[in-house]
Amino acid sequence: MTDDRGPVRLVLEDGSSYEGTRLGAEGETTGEVVFNTSMTGYQEMLTDPSYGGQILMPTYPLIGNYGVNAADVESRRIQVRGFIVREDCERPSHSLSEGTIHDYLVENGVVGISGIDTRAITRKLRSSGVMMGIITPRETADALEALKAAPRYGEFDVVHDVSTRETYQWEGDAGERSRAFGDLKGRAWRSREHWSAAEDGLAGLESVDASAGSVSANGTTKRSDSALRIVVNDYGVKLNILRSLRARGCEVTVVSDDASAEEMLALEPDGVLLSPGPGDPIFLAAAVESAKRLIGSVPLMGICLGHQVVARALGADTFKLHFGHRGGNQPVKDLETGRVYITAQNHGYAVESDGLPDELEVSHVNLNDGTVEGLRHKSLPVMTIQYHSEASPGPHDSEYLFDRFVDMVRESGALVPSPAGSSSE
Repeated sequence: MTDDRGPVRLVLEDGSSYEGTRLGAEGETTGEVVFNTSMTGYQEMLTDPSYGGQILMPTYPLIGNYGVNAADVESRRIQVRGFIVREDCERPSHSLSEGTIHDYLVENGVVGISGIDTRAITRKLRSSGVMMGIITPRETADALEALKAAPRYGEFDVVHDVSTRETYQWEGDAGERSRAFGDLKGRAWRSREHWSAAEDGLAGLESVDASAGSVSANGTTKRSDSALRIVVNDYGVKLNILRSLRARGCEVTVVSDDASAEEMLALEPDGVLLSPGPGDPIFLAAAVESAKRLIGSVPLMGICLGHQVVARALGADTFKLHFGHRGGNQPVKDLETGRVYITAQNHGYAVESDGLPDELEVSHVNLNDGTVEGLRHKSLPVMTIQYHSEASPGPHDSEYLFDRFVDMVRESGALVPSPAGSSSE
């Protein structure tokens, strides 16, 4: 233990109080309390922007046993408002470990609590639904007053806090120097039937610092002869989405959540991906309007919040789930193939299945509760999924959806000519 960790408590808005030990930074924090059922991947959870505005509680009892490292991040910083664990490990054991979970939270100024019954809290949230909470050294009565005065999750836009403010070209990170990225590229290669057209695009990715082209005047990278250019509209993008696209030979440019359709199209993309992110899509009127103008202009994929934005752009409604889908064990059926996949998920809102516009059809459904997990446009190159095909954490089963997106982009006719002497698909 690197410092003296005094007593703190978690107080929920129903008045229930749980006493534990400070984990991470000193202070107080409020947010919507949610749980995640994945057994590993706590660092990926902490850095997932979709948890913006929330206090995260893994259901697995021991957290931090393999430490933290620079490769296991999904954004530039910890995104959660707070962290709740049953027990944190003070002596992690892993060859790549760079420190404890406690020190990691302290360095990032994130308040947490350890030593409380996370099973009891999970049962409460499953029964009563997600609720606001506060982690604080105050007494329960004072904590409840502070909690009542705090802004409620779901009543404000969280996306703008987690999105990039500047357009940038993705050129890799520590995660692309890891064995996991090598495995990801291997799976991407094996899943493709034909790679000759993309082979030159991949050649420049062997070094994570290599660019796939030369830098243009507006700061983006000029298109190489064979790589697809994908623009990612960042509502809270996870880095493994960018890695997954790069592993398939794509040049990836990331733009802010408030980028207009015209600004994205000016980058001359072969396809656009609307990313995951936190909060209620009802606050994203500008993003919905941009999606309306993108549909029919460029092949489009939406993931999680991006899926909800596309659905709303086409006239569908969304609603808040009782306690959300968060974890790596959600069964989803792909209606096109009939296969069932175990998926990684992190969302508190879903698309209404009733009243879907005629031009949309459901492509995936959740086998636990029947909610919509994917949509497909009947005549335009538009596909969406509610869950996380990039995993991190979670199973890799759904990575095929990136291949489906790349195929859709190529089949749309947007692929730039292949260099002389190479074959094309």
